[in-house]
Amino acid sequence: MKYLICGLGNIGVEYINTRHNVGFNVVDLLCHQLDGQWRPASFGDVAEARCKNRLLLLLKPNTYMNLSGKALQHWLHKEKIPLENSLVICDDLNLAFGQIRLRAKGSSGGHNGLANIQQVLGTDAYPRLRIGIGNNFPKGRQVEYVLGKWTPEEEKRLPRILEHAAEIVKTFVLSGIQYAYNIAARPIPEENS
Repeated sequence: MKYLICGLGNIGVEYINTRHNVGFNVVDLLCHQLDGQWRPASFGDVAEARCKNRLLLLLKPNTYMNLSGKALQHWLHKEKIPLENSLVICDDLNLAFGQIRLRAKGSSGGHNGLANIQQVLGTDAYPRLRIGIGNNFPKGRQVEYVLGKWTPEEEKRLPRILEHAAEIVKTFVLSGIQYAYNIAARPIPEENS
């Protein structure tokens, strides 16, 4: 069985380690954990990796966030992957930093990448994993915040959040979304636990 795991973000050195690129961070970690190799391809960088008996196609679109749907649709069709075997990973302003939410469908919640995916696919019924980045910004500074770098405190906690997200993805492909919900609902262990 084949799965498409798409991490959302923006390409370019200026976007590295920004909150909006946390989807890229998760698929980078998965690629490393599963011994994949990134290669440039149509609409982004892709890597093939195996998780036990599942084949994963990891994708980092190069279309920039607001046109993410084009890349996702291309690889779903090219690889003949059913929509329910895809998972989109993105940041979420509406969740506290470090909170993770898995959904099988739903609205874009104001996220431009998800809105474009819904528009291109013509449905909101695709699985997505949202990673909370919080909303600690003054009114009117949302863009600066999401495109801003992590604070030192956030950077310290980020590796555990990414590991937890990677575990959710692996559970999703191996056992299905219901089991993955249970992992997503667990609190992320603190550093000393």
